[in-house]
Amino acid sequence: MTILRSGTLGRWLLAPVLMLLVSMPALAADLPDFTGLVEKYGPAVVNVQATGSVDTQGNDLQDVPEIFRRFFGPLPPQRPDRGERVSMGSGFIISADGYVLTNNHVVDGADHVTVRLSDRRVLDAKVVGKDAQYDIALLKLEASDLPVVSIGDSKNLKPGQWVVAIGSPFGMDHSVTAGIVSAVGRSFGGPDQQYVPFIQTDVPINRGNSGGPLFNLDGQVVGINSQIFSNTGGFMGVSFAIPIDIAMSAVDQLKATGRVSRGMIGVRIQNVDREQAKALGLPRIGGALVNEVTPGGAADKAGVQVGDVILAFAGRDVATSSDLPPLVGTTKPGAKADLTIWRDGKTLTLPVTVGSQPADLGGQLAGGDSGSAEAAGNPLGIVVDELTGEQRKQLGIDRDQGVVITRLVGDTARRSALAPGDVILMVGRKPVKSPADFNAAVKSAKPGDAVMLLVRRNDQTQFIALTVPKAGE
Repeated sequence: MTILRSGTLGRWLLAPVLMLLVSMPALAADLPDFTGLVEKYGPAVVNVQATGSVDTQGNDLQDVPEIFRRFFGPLPPQRPDRGERVSMGSGFIISADGYVLTNNHVVDGADHVTVRLSDRRVLDAKVVGKDAQYDIALLKLEASDLPVVSIGDSKNLKPGQWVVAIGSPFGMDHSVTAGIVSAVGRSFGGPDQQYVPFIQTDVPINRGNSGGPLFNLDGQVVGINSQIFSNTGGFMGVSFAIPIDIAMSAVDQLKATGRVSRGMIGVRIQNVDREQAKALGLPRIGGALVNEVTPGGAADKAGVQVGDVILAFAGRDVATSSDLPPLVGTTKPGAKADLTIWRDGKTLTLPVTVGSQPADLGGQLAGGDSGSAEAAGNPLGIVVDELTGEQRKQLGIDRDQGVVITRLVGDTARRSALAPGDVILMVGRKPVKSPADFNAAVKSAKPGDAVMLLVRRNDQTQFIALTVPKAGE
């Protein structure tokens, strides 16, 4: 048995504490210091105030769209005698002669915009141009010799890198927050901002930060803080910024015409899941599966077909369908590019001349309900019927193509994303003209095979893959 003297015991107990104290300066030295960045580029960050007219009989908070409530600064009570609504955001100066970048949603609908500089000057701002899909707006101040930010390269961002935001949360000018890049290339999947591969960060962003800059450690702007995910309207750890490369690619267009012209090739696309990859013979899951080609569009002229999988555009890989719109959208209309596609087990290269952004499509489908399990006539348990003339008119479908789902009677079909009223246009790459065509095409598949169905629902067309059940399943 060993007996420790009190002095020895004290030294033994204090050793870890002493080691921690000695290591603290080293740990602190490894953390970034943002003071130099803020001192140098903070003066180029501004507060943006937008005033717009509203219905004096309404309640201002009820009349404000959700995005205003979530991302704008404090909204003061409406003044019935003037009928005004005031919103606040942030921005940053990109040129010494007074050009300022901010978010479109900060100034959208505004009758009057003012900018407050770091030296407390308040200047009127002209909205030179704005773009809702990029959510950017370019303002112009009548001033000179203004402090400016340094523009960086958002393509070099990687998850885990430190980033800093400067803005006016809740109207508190030049508030500094910091965090890391959580992810890059995020897509919300909606049509309103499909051309933006968002930067996700955990930088605290709140109302009033919208339109402010996101800096890297070199003091370069790599993004424009735009949105947050929140149940309350406050910061919950998930923030999104528009890559500065996207914004700057539009600045010259906004200066020249006040609007942004985006490229398009005229396809509708979807992700490729495991069963679809199996059905298509793809060696791996990935790419953008084409489920609709605009007649006469750039892709149609290049020879793209429904069922092709786009693997690359202009030499840039397309890992998921959300990768393609930003690549095409930032390409100048009229430019030429190569499409790498997968078709019938082969990789092909198709040259395409990029066109202009398409208009939104519309249309509805009225579905029916008929048939029985016995009438399904195919191993997937999908009961289909002829389309009515009204249904074809609503969807713009040729009278020689398509059948409507009336019932789902098989387990495989019921577990799928299909629903009565959906229209099946193709099985694999073969158009379906009648219920007999559909049943025959599905019957030809063997148990365990994945069958690709091209399905139209309302104005959306999408491939859905189902696996033919084996005996006893």
